Amino acid sequence: MRSLDLHGMISTVVTPFDEHDRVDLDLLRGEVKYLLDAGVTAICACGSTGEGQTLSLEESTDICRVVVEEVAGRVPVIAGVIQNSTAQVIRYSLALKETGVDALQITPVHYVFSPSADETVAYFREIGEAVDLPIVLYNVVPWALVPVDVIERLAEVPQLVAVKQSGGDMHLLVDLLARVRDRFTILAALDDLHYPAFMLGAHGALAAIPTVTPRLSVELWNAVQAGDHDLARELHERILTVWRAIDGPNLPATLKAALRLQGRDGGLPRRPFSPASPAERERIAAALRAANLIA
Repeated sequence: MRSLDLHGMISTVVTPFDEHDRVDLDLLRGEVKYLLDAGVTAICACGSTGEGQTLSLEESTDICRVVVEEVAGRVPVIAGVIQNSTAQVIRYSLALKETGVDALQITPVHYVFSPSADETVAYFREIGEAVDLPIVLYNVVPWALVPVDVIERLAEVPQLVAVKQSGGDMHLLVDLLARVRDRFTILAALDDLHYPAFMLGAHGALAAIPTVTPRLSVELWNAVQAGDHDLARELHERILTVWRAIDGPNLPATLKAALRLQGRDGGLPRRPFSPASPAERERIAAALRAANLIA
């Protein structure tokens, strides 16, 4: 298995769709270049920000192949897998491994029913043995969050190297940091709480907001590492302003609107989501102006 160092500000990348609901790989290349220029420490494709739950196997492999090509070894590439059975996760993961990705970001099984603790451990063990790539547990689904005691048991899965803690639960994040920080890389995914997560000892962040504010987010990480907390709080508040404007159930649309307002083109959201409304765009533009990201 490849060794992997995940730390700092890791950005997700959007999946641009065209007017026919097809993936626009040229626009994807532009976004990857932008994120690399901003100094992110890794890039995750086909996650929630990338609307990975909507992607076919063929689309996922095309996307990851392009991201790997554009990154060209400069930072790690993480491929998201959002499926609901061991068989499908292994199927996607083996195909994505062939594209040259460095790691996999995998959700627990989450559709309606949640597996038991034993089933969760067996799920990650079987995937790890079959694929043999580093795995990031994407702990995101509110009704299927993997608790800390189960994550402690996952230490027996050598391929599982990191936990991306999302799901809106800061309490779970602090317990993870206290109990398993020495075994797993702990990555914050609570977009409005990166600053306190870094202060508590998180190894980095893997989240949606650096897709919109990559330079500010990288500066936030660097400020905390340098002990410049006045700057860190200022950056946190600027990023928070933007996050509050885009956060919502139509995040794929509002996030892509925020990119377009900055002169970037993340394409359209995948249907049935519609592009952001004029009112949403004005709200997002006001937040970007307040954060000094647009004139």
